[in-house]
Amino acid sequence: MNRVHNFSAGPATLPVSVLEKAQSELTNYKGKGASIMEMSHRSTEYKEVNDQAVARLKELTGAGDDWEVLFLQGGASTQFLMAPFNFLSEDQTADYIDTGSWSAKAIKEAKLFGSVYVPFSSKDKNYTRIPTNEELNSSDDAIYTHFTSNNTIFGTQFQAEPETDGSLLVCDASSDFLSRPIDIDKYGLIYAGAQKNLGPAGVTVVMIRKSLMEKQKSVALPTMMNYQTHIDKIFNTPPVFAVYMVNYVLEWVQEKGGVSYFEEFNTKKADLLYSEIDKDEFYHGTVEKDSRSKMNVTFRIKDENLEQTFLSEAAESGLVALKGHRSVGGIRASIYNACEYDSVKTLVDFMQEFRNNNG
Repeated sequence: MNRVHNFSAGPATLPVSVLEKAQSELTNYKGKGASIMEMSHRSTEYKEVNDQAVARLKELTGAGDDWEVLFLQGGASTQFLMAPFNFLSEDQTADYIDTGSWSAKAIKEAKLFGSVYVPFSSKDKNYTRIPTNEELNSSDDAIYTHFTSNNTIFGTQFQAEPETDGSLLVCDASSDFLSRPIDIDKYGLIYAGAQKNLGPAGVTVVMIRKSLMEKQKSVALPTMMNYQTHIDKIFNTPPVFAVYMVNYVLEWVQEKGGVSYFEEFNTKKADLLYSEIDKDEFYHGTVEKDSRSKMNVTFRIKDENLEQTFLSEAAESGLVALKGHRSVGGIRASIYNACEYDSVKTLVDFMQEFRNNNG
């Protein structure tokens, strides 16, 4: 295979073994004479896929019977709307920790439904850091506390769950879901777009604690925006192929050793890359060291005029999708679960050669 080293922030690289498995079943799923994409979402075959994916997600995250798992559409951006639509009323307050562009978008949506209190924002620092627990100034009686666990654009990540003074966490975990263990007991709702660590674009995983559902608004909600619509049933046609792929990615995560394996693996990759960035002043990171992401490594070159040359020469060497987000520029290497260690090592070798030729 002539595959590149893909550092895309999303849609991101997928495990080759999963792609090959899907390829082998693409036209004839388990001897049924049709693709899974051609089968009814009411079929026994798809129900098995859905049920397996739910069971695997619960096992990997430690979620028990108190949790519901949904496979919805619309991406995390729709969850920015859907979570407060279901749980935040005009006379209530939700806390939203502001650490980047995506949390800012979530705050904008939540304000349509109730009061939003921001216990911390790093916007004035250009989102270069994550707060310590001591810096969080939680409101009284927050119905929930929302945070974005990893920030793809700026390259920051919570190293652990924030303290909330008792309110359940609502988390946009799109870009680091299943990359490390979480303390599931602290959460009420977790949502994640699949196209980073879980599978292809097109499906959003939503996990909801049943005890949070008890706090759902009593007012009438639009059918498709009501979480209750999707619990215990597949209400409308889901993105069948995307869920099918998520199921196989979850199987792959299990076979590798689960979330604890990927915590160690991702740390190893990130340490290798950050060590090269910190070696001297030729490269430099863009965020504070104790806030650095292990999923999206962002950095600049001392002479920023060299960055386009870096990106062009990297692409010629098979190192692709390294351009930073258009809003911030620079260089970004996204090294999600399926990014191989060899890809990071190849990038580091290229960085060393580029420094030698241009330093």
